[in-house]
Amino acid sequence: MKATQQLHDLGQSLWLDNITRGLLTSGTLARYISDLSVTGLTSNPTIFDQAIRNTDFYDAAIRQKALAGKSGETLFFELALEDLTRAADLFRPVHDATGGVDGWVSLEVSPLLANDTAGTIKGAVQLHERAQRPNLFIKIPGTPAGIPAVEEVIFAGVPVNVTLLFSREHYIAAAEAYMRGIERRIAAGLDPKIASVASIFVSRWDVSVKDKVQGEFRNNRLGIAIAMRTYKAYRDLLASPRWQKLAGAGARPQRLLWASTGTKDPAASETLYVEALAAPDTVNTIPEKTLLAFAGHGKINNALPFDERSAEMVEAVIAEFTREGVNDEALATELQREGTESFAKSWRELMACIATKSAALTHKTNTGVNQP
Repeated sequence: MKATQQLHDLGQSLWLDNITRGLLTSGTLARYISDLSVTGLTSNPTIFDQAIRNTDFYDAAIRQKALAGKSGETLFFELALEDLTRAADLFRPVHDATGGVDGWVSLEVSPLLANDTAGTIKGAVQLHERAQRPNLFIKIPGTPAGIPAVEEVIFAGVPVNVTLLFSREHYIAAAEAYMRGIERRIAAGLDPKIASVASIFVSRWDVSVKDKVQGEFRNNRLGIAIAMRTYKAYRDLLASPRWQKLAGAGARPQRLLWASTGTKDPAASETLYVEALAAPDTVNTIPEKTLLAFAGHGKINNALPFDERSAEMVEAVIAEFTREGVNDEALATELQREGTESFAKSWRELMACIATKSAALTHKTNTGVNQP
């Protein structure tokens, strides 16, 4: 049995952290669904920037839209929605078979809205309405401005992937925003079944401390420890009276999602984070390279523990890093800020790429050069 199927049987959803038009048109994504137990997909501005910049799959559509007078974010979101609605349709059988638990794709609001609560709410609602797909998450960053937007967007009935979370405290803030939105829907007599996931970024922890610590502390242990600490909080929340009351009213759990699970240390196993974070009732969204490596030689030994003894061991590991000068609370804030800035940078580069391609492609059309 493939390791990907083993994860599926354990109760963890495996989502692909990638989207390109080539994946769709070549049938590769469909093959990953049928052969590698892939049951969802995530995207972000960096993924789209690389896909549009480094391939010609989008050129014809960019030319057509540019000639129609479209540009910038308007043109990009049309391209992204074309890809993601097509992907959503591929995952729709999974979505229907699991009663809406699985089979999701994700599209992010503009990263330039990370500090704009009202703009994020408006953008999220509009994108979801445009997609017209029940299995499309709108990604909202778990920044101080993003958290209140999560509550409002959930209350509005829009499924949300809360992204750029880096700690237990970030996760709890996202979970509480989700629950507030659901509680308000129940109070208003609305359907409480609005789906959400909370995305915890893992490998960036280890990248960030590599130059700050020595010896065994450079062995990619901190990201997994932070993830395990967050998983314990997740299980505790699901067992809490507050959540049990919501579940009794028909609400569905906001699932914990592991993000940034591709190994960035060339000396470490490609499948390190996937194998370490096998856990039921969670999602792991992984890069294509990691997916193929895990399908080829990955191993699942044990499900992630969340008992008190394991929690004590995790806290001991984090305490070791604290003694080495790593302040995990401050670092989580820094990582979220850096992630927000990185996506904003990718977004600006993406807009510049689209503008450059639009100008070049329309020039060729207007001059009769290289027309298809």
